[in-house]
Amino acid sequence: MNRIVLGGITARAHRATSGFFLGSSRTLHSPSFATVPVDLSGSQPAEVNNLVQGQWKTSSTSNWLLDPLNGDPFIKVAEVQESEIKPFVDSLSRCPKHGLHNPFRAQERYLLFGEISAKSAQILGQPEVSEYFARLIQRVSPKSFAQALGEVTVTQKFLENFSGDQVRFLARSFAVPGNYLGQQSHGYRWPYGPVAIITPFNFPMEIPVLQLMGALYMGNKPILKVDSKVSIVMEQMLRLLHDCGLPKEDVDFINSDGKTMNKLLIEAKPQMTLFTGSSRVADKLAVDLKGRIKLEDAGFDWKILGPDVQEVDYVAWVCDQDAYACSGQKCSAQSILFIHENWTASELLSKIQHLAERRTLQDLTIGPVLTFTTESMLEHVDSLLKIPGSKLLFGGQELENHSIPKIYGALKPTAVFVPLEEMLKPHNFELATKEIFGPFQIVTYYKHDQLTEVLDVCERMHAHLTAAVVSNDPLFLQEVLGKSVNGTTYAGIRARTTGAPQNHWFGPAGDPRGAGIGTPEAIKLVWSCHREVILDIGPVPRNWELPPPS
Repeated sequence: MNRIVLGGITARAHRATSGFFLGSSRTLHSPSFATVPVDLSGSQPAEVNNLVQGQWKTSSTSNWLLDPLNGDPFIKVAEVQESEIKPFVDSLSRCPKHGLHNPFRAQERYLLFGEISAKSAQILGQPEVSEYFARLIQRVSPKSFAQALGEVTVTQKFLENFSGDQVRFLARSFAVPGNYLGQQSHGYRWPYGPVAIITPFNFPMEIPVLQLMGALYMGNKPILKVDSKVSIVMEQMLRLLHDCGLPKEDVDFINSDGKTMNKLLIEAKPQMTLFTGSSRVADKLAVDLKGRIKLEDAGFDWKILGPDVQEVDYVAWVCDQDAYACSGQKCSAQSILFIHENWTASELLSKIQHLAERRTLQDLTIGPVLTFTTESMLEHVDSLLKIPGSKLLFGGQELENHSIPKIYGALKPTAVFVPLEEMLKPHNFELATKEIFGPFQIVTYYKHDQLTEVLDVCERMHAHLTAAVVSNDPLFLQEVLGKSVNGTTYAGIRARTTGAPQNHWFGPAGDPRGAGIGTPEAIKLVWSCHREVILDIGPVPRNWELPPPS
């Protein structure tokens, strides 16, 4: 059975899409491992299958995904139905709790994954391969070529980082002397065994690859579910990994709706699930899975500009990048900007507006919003403008001359000013801090004696993942950093929320379910647990006698 997954859309007039993706006139050939062309379209569609027990499989139902730029059905996804989950449940159930390898068993697999990482990094670093994936990312999660290529580069560097012996170093143990001769306590990093990974649409390659490989490095058997809108990217990446030596039975890959995946998790009972996505779904899964979960959930991310005004052009550029790159669809995108009153004499806001208005659909520096419609975003803007003192700074209009289907959003980069004192009122706070996963931000000013109120707003916002404190004033930085809790805080005059180094911790703080990604610390925290083995080998003391009962 075939159906349009996001139904109700009539295919619009065809619009040539190659100009959106190809930065040069040369033809981009698909790499040898690839099964789909990079220039897929309604007239040249692609298919996405599932992988279970080492076999690529279809399903009884295929859903057609709509091209986010023109509404044409262009990818057919074999989506697993609730009645078809048994092979996936069985596959996970076959993985023992001690995992596919651990510090005592199949240790050669640590070396195997070091080799797989090295080979994958080498292939992904080839210009034709990195460009293939960057263009493929653009087709399903439209963003500028620089942003898409950056995602591929981060992934390639991650694989380089964990080449050679670096995988087995993740399993490094420690020993503590016991109380007497022959006794010693050993701590080991131990896999969970069967695990699940659920990742969102906005980073089709980086998030799933980093979490998948981390799970595999530590000895787990994962089932991977990527948002179906973009799962074609990971399907192709898995084929690359298979070419580089990844055993096909080590990873299952499933396309399904949320209800089916929820049923699979409840029946298969993975020992740990990594979920990246909405806070609402995260909280439901935490209950359904009895707490066996790690989360990187949604965030309303904040930036505070301190009292030391400097480098206005640079700060404006960073604010534009943080709020509007990838059309604002980054987990760490700038959602609210607190501006110290000292900046009012500068041209900061006018410079941010000028930079935002340079963005065009032609080069995908602004593009489709995949989780909010244009109508819903404009309704939110209208609601905010009813707050006393609020005003539209720029944007607030639909993109012009586009063919983005109505199931998606098409909004110009937008900023709305809301007075701080109004934002603090209970009936306004929830509205002003509602996350819009698109090219939208709230802007407000504060006086120096209002910093406590600003930090109160930051403290009350739900699940903020990243924050930035733009200042070189050490006392101001100390005051803000000492009173705020979030995931990753960037501090200094160059601070930004979306431009971290490749190898850094990224994940929420203050929540015991919080997950990280990409670093050795994150991999060990998320994908392994602590196991203690206490050796007590003697000798038994000479002339030992049975003691009295104690």
